[in-house]
Amino acid sequence: MYSCCFHAPEFRRLANGRVLVARLAGLCLLMFAVMGASAQSDSETVAAAPILRVAYLEFPPITYQDSNGQPAGSFIELTRKVAVEAGYQPEFIYLPVSRVYLYLINGLIDVWPGVTEVPVLQGNVLESWISPAPVHLSAWYLESSPPLIHLEELRGKRVIVIGGYTYAGLLDWLAAHPDIRITEAPNHRSAVDMLKRRRGDYLLDYRQPVRQVLVPGSDDMLRESEVRTRDLAWIFSLAHPRAALMRDEFDDAYLRLVERGEVPPVRDLTGAYVIPGYPGELQ
Repeated sequence: MYSCCFHAPEFRRLANGRVLVARLAGLCLLMFAVMGASAQSDSETVAAAPILRVAYLEFPPITYQDSNGQPAGSFIELTRKVAVEAGYQPEFIYLPVSRVYLYLINGLIDVWPGVTEVPVLQGNVLESWISPAPVHLSAWYLESSPPLIHLEELRGKRVIVIGGYTYAGLLDWLAAHPDIRITEAPNHRSAVDMLKRRRGDYLLDYRQPVRQVLVPGSDDMLRESEVRTRDLAWIFSLAHPRAALMRDEFDDAYLRLVERGEVPPVRDLTGAYVIPGYPGELQ
């Protein structure tokens, strides 16, 4: 009969090995448990964050609705990042520009990632101190036409505008001059096509959306005269009782993200361009 046994040193090595394996297994289980708890905690934190109702409109490539009906654009992604850093869960609501203004005034939305100095909103909103980027309002024209040097040169001309846009009150200035004929386009691409068909002498529209829809080769005859520089900002509804606090939370969150190198540096807001002849009351 054969006997099967271990000598004492061999038995101790085997036992120590089994203990080591057991300890390693226990450590792995503990790490997975901690990671799971951390992930669950992060998820619960996001879910517990207060919802921030964020309006956005069709202003590509800055803000727009993509082919899947989801909010998209450079300012949308930045807004999402800053809102989360500030402790909010953003809920994006796609609206036409007139509805954005109305909902900001009556408090149906909390904030709009939009442009500063909208006359109809004055006294109803607070603008963030920080502006992440400028926007440029331009007069577009065909290469066979003269550039716009002075705003008064629009007198006696046909001007194409985008439906729903007020251009920070400039639309009212145009409408107040009977010798300026206003033609409305439903969107940026339609406005460019109307200009190419000479249904207007100038197209008043923002640089970023127009450049987004231009087709190389087909639209090379378009030219641009800058009219005014404006600033992007977060526009908070004063109908919300925490409007001032939310603005400060957004500004502080942006500064923290700047320190971590996750967003562009804070801009210097001096030196904005305004074309000669621009109404002083609108500046």
